[in-house]
Order: sequence, then structure tokens, then C-alpha cells
Amino acid sequence: MDILTYYYNRCFAFIIRTFVYFASNVTASPDEIRHIKSRDAGRTIKVHLYQPSGSGPSPVLLNFHGSGFVLPLHGSDDEFCRRVSHETKHTVLDIPYRLAPEHPFPAALNDVEDAVRYVLTRPDEFDLTRISISGFSAGGNLALAAASTLFPRDTFRSLLAIYPVTNLSPDPASKIAPARGESVIPLPVMRLFDRCYIPSSFDKRDPRISPHYAQADRFPQRVLMITADGDTLALEGEELAQKIKKLQGWHVVSERMQGCSHGWDKNARAGTPQYQAKERAYQLAFDMLND
Repeated sequence: MDILTYYYNRCFAFIIRTFVYFASNVTASPDEIRHIKSRDAGRTIKVHLYQPSGSGPSPVLLNFHGSGFVLPLHGSDDEFCRRVSHETKHTVLDIPYRLAPEHPFPAALNDVEDAVRYVLTRPDEFDLTRISISGFSAGGNLALAAASTLFPRDTFRSLLAIYPVTNLSPDPASKIAPARGESVIPLPVMRLFDRCYIPSSFDKRDPRISPHYAQADRFPQRVLMITADGDTLALEGEELAQKIKKLQGWHVVSERMQGCSHGWDKNARAGTPQYQAKERAYQLAFDMLND
């Protein structure tokens, strides 16, 4: 990325971040805030912990928020993390990661890897036979990429991907929502996110960038894929789920939420179809972790 392109992307990223800051209401109330060591000297990763009752090593879920790889939305999954901890007795680590364009690929994926390796070094705190990984949107991409390219398949007991982007190789204009409505994310913004995240020196078909291209048998044997009929990312997520589901011995649950768009669960109001879909999606996550 040349210097002019970088500052162009950074300028527009600043505008979008400012809009999202005033339009959203991201608050989080974790049980603990912990700073874990990054591979980069003098840097730590600020992690939110949600802890279940009980003692002894607990099952653990590492969760990664949505962001378009650009937006600082750590904490937006607070409700999900709290409820997972309560309903499944998992310790949940809600983990931020570095954002583009200031930190393009592979910085975010490096942070994911560092967080997983932190958990793997703490058998007194976490049950290492019950590590699961989850993510929303861009965070779902990172969870899928980490599970299928960075670690042995049996590292994670379950993988939960909620409206993830799985294929960054095609132009976003070619992606059509099943319900064929307007995307909640404007096309120029989607293109900007892609440009910010992926340096021109990388092949967008690299499975670390587009998990769509990872070998199916590299994914954990238990996968939950949640999509939305009003989301342009739905079909690619479902295609990946079907690819994995063809393997003998894999347990894959894939469900499309009707009347919902990308990120619908974050602002779903009680009594609406979107709220019912959120409850359904979260229950599927609890069931996958409890099974």
C-alpha cells in the first residue's frame, strides 16, 4: 500500500469510525479485564473475561467481535459473552485485535494466535480439552482462519461463526443477499474495508484471509454457522458450512435467520422477529457448547 493510498484509506476510516462512535452504544461489563502478552515487544492485548461460577479449570470460549477489520467495536458482544458464561459454564475471553488500515493483515490474525496460545499455556485455569472459538462478522473470519490454518484441528472443540465474511476474493458488488434487499453496509464502505485490511502484496485467496479456500478437514469437527437472509455474506457462509458438512464425522449446524440483516442481533428489540432470531441464534450457540 503506497503512502497516498494509506492516508486516503485512513481518512475515510476516521470518518466512518466517528459516525459509528456516535451512532452506536457499545458498553461492556466484564467480570475482569486482563492484559495478555503480545508477540510485539512492549505491547499487550486488553481482554474482557466473563467467568462462570465454580472452581477448577473451566471450558473456555475465545470470542472475536465484528469490525469490518476497521471499526473499534470491542465490547459489542457483551450480552452474548455474558450469556454464554451463564448458560454454558464457560469462561469467555472477549478479545480485541489490531485494526486496519493502521494495522493491515496479518496483524489481527497474529493477535488471535497470541490469545489462543495464552490460553494453551494455562491448564490450571482452563480445560484445554474444551477450548472453543467464536466470532461475529470480521471476527468470524478471524476465528475460521485461525482454526483452519494456524492450529491443529483438535485444538478447538467447537467453532461458532455468526454472519462471518468467509471469502474476500470477489468484489463485494457480486455478493447478493438471499432476500435481495439493500445491504446495511453500503458497497463503497465494504470495498474500503477490504482495501484497508488486505495489502496488495497478498493473494485474497490465501485461506488465512479467505477461509473459504481452506481445506475442509482443517476445521474443527463441530461447527455452527449462523447467517441472515438480508446479509450479502449469507451465501458464502452457507457454502463453507456445506463444504465442511460433507465430511464424515463432522457435526455442522447451519441456520439462516429470516427477516434479519448483517449485525441484526446487536439492536434487536424485544417482541420483534429479529429478537426471536437472536434468541434462536444464541440458543444454538449454547447448545453447541453444552453438547
